[in-house]
Amino acid sequence: MTTDIAKRFVQNPLLSPADLTPSRPGLQITCLLNPGVFTFQDKIWLLVRVAERPRQKPGVISFPVLRPNGIEIIEISVDDPELNADDPRKVKYQGMDYLTTLSHLRLVCSDDGINFYEPEGYPRLDGENVQEAFGIEDCRVTLLDGTYYLTYTAVSELGVCVSLKKTTDWKHFSSEGIIIPPHNKDCAIFEEKINGNFYALHRPSSVNIGGNFIWIAQSPDGIYWGKHKCIVTTRRNSWDSARVGAGAAPIKTEQGWLEIYHGANAGHRYCLGAFLLDLEDPSLVLARTDEPIMVPTENYELTGFFGHVVFTNGHLVNGDELTIYYGAADEFVCGAKFSITEILDALTWYSPLRL
Repeated sequence: MTTDIAKRFVQNPLLSPADLTPSRPGLQITCLLNPGVFTFQDKIWLLVRVAERPRQKPGVISFPVLRPNGIEIIEISVDDPELNADDPRKVKYQGMDYLTTLSHLRLVCSDDGINFYEPEGYPRLDGENVQEAFGIEDCRVTLLDGTYYLTYTAVSELGVCVSLKKTTDWKHFSSEGIIIPPHNKDCAIFEEKINGNFYALHRPSSVNIGGNFIWIAQSPDGIYWGKHKCIVTTRRNSWDSARVGAGAAPIKTEQGWLEIYHGANAGHRYCLGAFLLDLEDPSLVLARTDEPIMVPTENYELTGFFGHVVFTNGHLVNGDELTIYYGAADEFVCGAKFSITEILDALTWYSPLRL
């Protein structure tokens, strides 16, 4: 039986494409997705993924690609026999994969966690090199020892990989480049070192052998990662049978590190679940929810650019209250509250050897 213990904001959606201004003339915002979340200067901030493309013309599919000299608009006739456009998120043309939108990251802030606006004086984050030619996406934000670590997905014809930026003031950034090579995404760094090491969850993908599973890794400095280990796999005939991926940084509780993750089935329905990791050795999985804690049920989650999706990579913790900001239907930014105790109670405990 499906359970949904999310208490959605009555104000949802909090942000829609029409609420922000396109980054460049000639582009329109198609989607707002999956924000990273943090607090800074007594405000709640979202680092929103903004996906743009040209206004579509009848009979033509057009999309932007970042080139060294600027944005190139590629146009393809829908009748072209070499075009496969079955998925609204990507196209295949002449053997090459492209995204139908180009994403950048943009800052918005709020005094109440509901009404967000773009502050002056803060830059947007755009793709900067050939590894980011198809855009940068789905940033997780971790505050550790006074520094914000931004792990985000960099996409190009070379593949999908994890890149890292760091900042202390959100106006100046240092770029560490690719920290995990293709094909990888959904990287969330823990907000505390364990036994002197950084830890992170990430999601490599395999086409033929293996699957879209959650792994854990260690690092001495947050840049060079090793001791990779698969900890959470998909489950056959389940709501998370096709792919799983980490949300934001795990939440430290007395019982263990609580991670909110997304799972999808073969029908591309994305839900949220949870699992629990050992406090001293987070490569050990102690418990996991059998059923999702949040499923797409509201109209704004069912209908949009890519429907039947709830997807998070950002949250805030206040005692037992967990506020999750999430992408709905790959188009809107929404909010929901959970009880951490209620999530812990929903876990099924088992031997750490079982996945």
